[in-house]
Amino acid sequence: MTHRSSVETKQVSEAEDGMRLDRWFKAHYAALPHSRLEKLLRTGQVRVDGGRAKASKRLEAGQSIRVPPLPDVPPPPGPKHALSKADRAFLAAMTLYEDDDLLVLNKPSGIAVQGGTKTAHHIDRLLEGLGGGPETRPRLVHRLDRDTSGVLVIAKRRSIAAKLGRAFQTRSVRKIYWALVHGVPKPPQGKIEAALVKAAGPEGDRVRKARAGEQDIAQSAVTHYAMVDRAGQQAAFVSLKPVTGRQHQLRAHMAILGHPILGDEKYRGNAALPVGVSNRLHLHARRISFPHPGGEGVVDVTAPLPDHMRQSFALFGFAEPAGAEQ
Repeated sequence: MTHRSSVETKQVSEAEDGMRLDRWFKAHYAALPHSRLEKLLRTGQVRVDGGRAKASKRLEAGQSIRVPPLPDVPPPPGPKHALSKADRAFLAAMTLYEDDDLLVLNKPSGIAVQGGTKTAHHIDRLLEGLGGGPETRPRLVHRLDRDTSGVLVIAKRRSIAAKLGRAFQTRSVRKIYWALVHGVPKPPQGKIEAALVKAAGPEGDRVRKARAGEQDIAQSAVTHYAMVDRAGQQAAFVSLKPVTGRQHQLRAHMAILGHPILGDEKYRGNAALPVGVSNRLHLHARRISFPHPGGEGVVDVTAPLPDHMRQSFALFGFAEPAGAEQ
């Protein structure tokens, strides 16, 4: 292997705008020990636009970084996972919207967003295969449960992810979910304000309504709901608009209301399912809209229903509303 033994000058890319200098070196020279980088910075061998810099310096796109000879430091490895043709076809089939900054997917029900000890196939693994390294690959800016389908927003670079993260935190992102629930909510529309507490159990993580004295560990959670249609007293089609974004929030809130989502095994939604209804979670991230992080216009994306929910809609005679109601 040939290692570089002369001074180089590298440009900070658009994707690296806002990155700390030490993180930039970690992305480009993963094997360089942090202690050695600190020494190179102290002695002025590493410079940014000709000046000395600290490891914590935030870089700007277009800046020049002087990199001294590093003869014993191998180049960083390529992506951990190379995408197969099948992976690329799967991503293409999920893609609802794409531009230079964003990728918006229609995540299928049953596919995890991130991996775990028993999960090798997940969205984040596919994204890792798209990028050139840990700092430049596309990244998630929010999550959906494994069994929830619908719109999932991906940032194509770190700086865009940071902007979108702030948008989600400041609640300038509008999200609409569709769900089919047991029974008929009364009143037909309203607001659920029920703080939630994580409660691990033998069948996996759940959340429950916070009890008195649990203020320190409870997370505030607010959901607006509206019934769109009903099938007698058996089931209802509801539109859900979360104000906060807690784990399992919509699923727990509908169960707390007394109308769990059909097919939801964690929150009693799979008990006494109507005849002909698939025993799968009937929760779909239908629509998302937010100001484009590039500063121009609004991104507004709608995801078609998954097959099992379309079949249930047909069974109950529910129509898909159009326009602002969707």
